[in-house]
Amino acid sequence: MSQNRRAEVDAALADVDFDKFDYQVVFETTKGTIRMDLYPDVAPGHCKNLIGLTKIGFYDGIIFHRVIPDFVIQVGCPQGTGTGGPGYTIDAEFNNIPHETGVLSMARTSDPNSAGSQFFICLGRVPHLDNSYTVFGRTSDKESEAVVLEIGNVDTDHGDRPLDEVKITGSEVIAKEK
Repeated sequence: MSQNRRAEVDAALADVDFDKFDYQVVFETTKGTIRMDLYPDVAPGHCKNLIGLTKIGFYDGIIFHRVIPDFVIQVGCPQGTGTGGPGYTIDAEFNNIPHETGVLSMARTSDPNSAGSQFFICLGRVPHLDNSYTVFGRTSDKESEAVVLEIGNVDTDHGDRPLDEVKITGSEVIAKEK
């Protein structure tokens, strides 16, 4: 079991206010910058979780461990295996936003309330994920979407792991007054 990071995440969320600010999470990767706009109106728990984990540096140095062309790129496992998390889980917040190119959604096990730190970004329209996984953001611009698609085109092994590591080298949260 991963170390429980809940107390650190909760402390990092002390100043988060969805009524006063719009939030963006920026991931610097070995392939370029991915800016994500968050959707707290449909998934406030997931948005807070990502903001908190980002603020404590959880994602810095973590690899994209799963890349499936025309489907998703996935990241957020501290072990790089797809089996780890932040030591706690959050409840699902399913909504009607479709899974399509650039959409940010939360990975989980077969238990809908098992999400932790792993998330994926869609590489195309993936209708079978709709209303079964929590959508909570989207790429902010065409440049970010291009980086996501570039990651989606890397060569992988038979287990969908990139042959050459693609990782998040740094991350930050940007709050903009409404």
